[in-house]
Amino acid sequence: MTDPNRRRKKANGIWFSRHKKKRDAGKVLAQETPKKKSGPLTGGRIGKRAALLRLGKYFLRYKRAVAAALLLSLASNLLALAAPLLSAAAINAVSAKAGVDMAKVIFFCALMAVFYLLSSALSYALTYVMLRLSRNITRKMREEVFEKLLSLPVVFYDTRLAGDILNRITYDVDTVNASLSNDIIQIATSIITVVGSLVGMLLLSPLLTSVFAVILPLTVFVTVRRSKVMRPLFRKRSAKLGELNGYSEEMLSGLCTIRGYGREREIEAQYALHNADAANSYYTADYVGSKVGPTVNFINNLSTVLISVFGGWLFLLDRIRLGDISAFLQYSRKFTGPINEFANIISELQSALAAAERLFGILDEAPEQDPQDALLLPAKVRGEVTFDRVCFSYERGKPILKDVSFSAKKGQTVAIVGPTGAGKTTIVNLLMRFYDPDCGKILLDGVDISQYTRSAVRSVFTMVLQDTWLFEGTIFENIAYGKESATKEEVIAAARAANIDRYIRTLPQGYDTRITDGGANLSKGQKQLLTIARAMVSSAELLILDEATSNVDTRTERLVRDAMALLQRGRTSFVIAHRLSTIENADCILVVQGGEIVERGKHAELLANEGFYSRIYNAQFE
Repeated sequence: MTDPNRRRKKANGIWFSRHKKKRDAGKVLAQETPKKKSGPLTGGRIGKRAALLRLGKYFLRYKRAVAAALLLSLASNLLALAAPLLSAAAINAVSAKAGVDMAKVIFFCALMAVFYLLSSALSYALTYVMLRLSRNITRKMREEVFEKLLSLPVVFYDTRLAGDILNRITYDVDTVNASLSNDIIQIATSIITVVGSLVGMLLLSPLLTSVFAVILPLTVFVTVRRSKVMRPLFRKRSAKLGELNGYSEEMLSGLCTIRGYGREREIEAQYALHNADAANSYYTADYVGSKVGPTVNFINNLSTVLISVFGGWLFLLDRIRLGDISAFLQYSRKFTGPINEFANIISELQSALAAAERLFGILDEAPEQDPQDALLLPAKVRGEVTFDRVCFSYERGKPILKDVSFSAKKGQTVAIVGPTGAGKTTIVNLLMRFYDPDCGKILLDGVDISQYTRSAVRSVFTMVLQDTWLFEGTIFENIAYGKESATKEEVIAAARAANIDRYIRTLPQGYDTRITDGGANLSKGQKQLLTIARAMVSSAELLILDEATSNVDTRTERLVRDAMALLQRGRTSFVIAHRLSTIENADCILVVQGGEIVERGKHAELLANEGFYSRIYNAQFE
């Protein structure tokens, strides 16, 4: 029998640990907290040299492949560099005085053809090795970035655009990959070719080589100067693309609302502005980059003219042979060709370095960390929770919770009600340690939860959220997500308790039916019932219900209430509710307003007080 734990973990192709599951679900919970998504993720500016050094460290992880690539590049280029000398020997075998030594001509030409053939074969092998190497490096880089994203605190996502983050692990990684698989090969080949060509020219005619004393500094000056101008342009290009992706992701996720209010034209206009900014940044970067190649190419062609003039003059003075002039011209093209190629690919390199900086900007973000002396929870917790004068604010000077204190005993249900923005979800975020309080303590079984690891605290919670979250996988895998080793029997029992088993059995594949696109093939109510079943599978001692019946109809709500009562049995439960009829049996109701608990008590007591709770309760039935 297939291990359900293994099947569940492979559902998305990524091996998640339990604390990562809790954190992923928490991102949905934290969506109700105040956001500051005012712009794209900027990342750290680490500098070009630092980015190159860090990319070099990835190469060092695959030393054998790098060594093979260097040997192949060296052998291929040495064979190609030997060909002009063979060409010179073949031409010099033709003499106006001695005639034509056809045997030498054929021998040197045949040998030159063999050298070129072997050089091409080695170049093909080099390309294959580099493609595999770049694939491994980019795969490792993407895994590290994704793993870092899973380790970052919730506050990181509160201030970043989701589209820009996705742009980093897709477009930026692909940009680096293209540079590693193509540009790095050209650069490595160019270095060997330039050095070898210079040696060949010096052997043939040191005097003629002096032409490059003028040409080379001019080429380097143009290339370096232009690269400094291009780098910020490519950084801006990547940032603008991230903004465009972020806006697209936001608008597509709210497409129904946009259509419902008939705002398509306004959205199209806003998209056109973002698209124009991205297109202009692309155009500017590519336009500036395109100037380098023709300029350097002109300078290199000028060197050919000078060599032809001075070479002819030296030939007339009998200082050089005709074959040597031919070989010298070939070496000069090999010498200037890589420089010209480097000028052409410098724009791609600048784009890759800008992308690498953005990737390393994520990798340099401080992860969610626990102190070294953080404790693990005992094997069994009672589930007693106490808020002791807790204060919290998302932004300095704007308090969300003010001196909040309450207690929940084992097995009790604490309901939290109040107007939007009062701080209800913030209380739950603090319980799950997505954030830590600014002052005060949160105690679990009498111990401050800040003394425990975050993953340990989250492991004792299970949750049902207003915003359902399902991943692409089978219904069984989605329900079993709540428990590492859930069996088929436990999943079916949970589905029955959540009143979703009958519907599941009507599907063609039953519990093996695949959920696609986050549950697009299910109704909101059905998705809500699946998340309730997922919570029922969990053996966690504490339960969070965030308006868990908001997406079901009145008839289904009655069925869900019975299931919820079963789910809450024996668990310390925290219920955020807007439908006050669902919390009438709560052991304690906390009424939160303006970040403070203004009333507390049972349902009947609060109604008798005729305070704020009574007013909002009666308002629901007027």
